[in-house]
Amino acid sequence: MDYVIVLERTILFYMIITLLYRFMGKREIGQLGIVDLIVSILIAELAAISIDNREESVFLSIIPIVALVLIQIGMSYISLKNSKIRDAFDGTPSVMINRGVINFKEMVKQRYNIDDLLTQLREQHVRTIEEVDYAVLESSGKLSVFKKQGNQFGNYPLPLILDGVIQKETLTQIKKSEKWLEKTLRDEQVSLEDIFYAFYQNKDLYLIKKSDLEK
Repeated sequence: MDYVIVLERTILFYMIITLLYRFMGKREIGQLGIVDLIVSILIAELAAISIDNREESVFLSIIPIVALVLIQIGMSYISLKNSKIRDAFDGTPSVMINRGVINFKEMVKQRYNIDDLLTQLREQHVRTIEEVDYAVLESSGKLSVFKKQGNQFGNYPLPLILDGVIQKETLTQIKKSEKWLEKTLRDEQVSLEDIFYAFYQNKDLYLIKKSDLEK
C-alpha cells in the first residue's frame, strides 16, 4: 500500500511541477538566475519531503510550492520593469577579454580565475587567448567568445544604455565620458529616460527608443 501512495504522490507532483514550470516561462538550465535556481531547489526539496512523508497531506507541500512560483513570477515581472532590481538579482555581463587583452581587474571582482577562463575557452574550441578578440562572462556564467577575424579585431556592438540606464563600463571601454553621451543625446533630441537600448559600434551610437517599440 505504501508503494502505491508513493507512486501516486510522485505522479501528482510531477504533473503539478510540470504545469507550474510552464507558467514560470521557458529558460535553459544554464540561464537560470539566482531567484529561478532557489525556487527550483526549494520546489524539489518540498516535493521530495511530501513524497517521503506519507502521513501528512500533500497540500502542506503544494501550498508553499505554489507560493514559491508566484514569488518567482512576481520577481520576474518586477525585474522586467526595474533594471536595478534585475541587475541586483541576476547580475550583469562582464568583459573578460577586450581587444585580445585580459581584464584582470574584472576577473578579480567576479572571483573568476585564469583556469576558469581557459577551461571555457577550450569548451568553445579556442586554443589560446591570442585567438580571442572579445569575451564576455554572461550573468548565467556562460562565456561568450568572439574570435579575431584573421589577424584583425572586429567591431562588435557594445551596450551603452539599457532601459534608460547608462552602462559605465562600456563608456570606459570606448574611452568616452558621460558628458559626451549627454551631448550626443541632446543632438539627437532624445532624453536618457526615453531610450530602451543604445549600442556603440564603428564609432557611432545607435538608439532604440521606447516609443519605437510601441508602434
